[in-house]
Amino acid sequence: VLENQDLQDSIKPQKVEFHSLNFNTTLHWQPGWAREARDALYFVQYKVYGQSTWQNKDECWGISGHVCDLTHETSDIQEPYYSRVRAALAGVYSNWSLSGRFTPWRETVIGPPMVTVAHSNKSITVKLQAPRSPYKRKRGSKIPMTSYYDLLYQVFIINNLLDEQHRVLVYEGKDKVIEIQDLRPGVSYCIVAKMYMPMLDRSSAYSKRQCILL
Repeated sequence: VLENQDLQDSIKPQKVEFHSLNFNTTLHWQPGWAREARDALYFVQYKVYGQSTWQNKDECWGISGHVCDLTHETSDIQEPYYSRVRAALAGVYSNWSLSGRFTPWRETVIGPPMVTVAHSNKSITVKLQAPRSPYKRKRGSKIPMTSYYDLLYQVFIINNLLDEQHRVLVYEGKDKVIEIQDLRPGVSYCIVAKMYMPMLDRSSAYSKRQCILL
């Protein structure tokens, strides 16, 4: 029995955490510290905070990986959720390892916008597209993150003659197409953008740089 108890403890999953980007939400964990724990199978359950019964996540029931997609199960984005994972090896089950509380609306990370640029000889036109959530409208298109939050686009210009890190904010607002004028011909400019959420005072990462030689 003692050996079983040791095995139970040594295969128990560690660091059970939610990771979420634009409401694409996955549960991650690490295997227990025993060397044989890498052969364990895992079982995932989830529930809304305050509910008494745990739900099994069928697609993550007896899996060998260390990630479980809970995007669909956490689609009520204002609700707080918990999840838990246990491991099994050689007929022995570990105790459950519990995640922290996760509220999608508060904790999902918002990704950067998609940026496309076009130019004339003295101006650059920037087109912006907000990141999309995994959730769909009735017609089937994915709902943009701007439907869930009051988000602003922030557009920065980098003059490549100057210091690489010298980003100048040239626009903040909700327009999806902006024009940056009075630029110098023969100079290479790069554009990066991010999403800004005033209410939570949070920003996305920067978009990929789009560079243009005027």
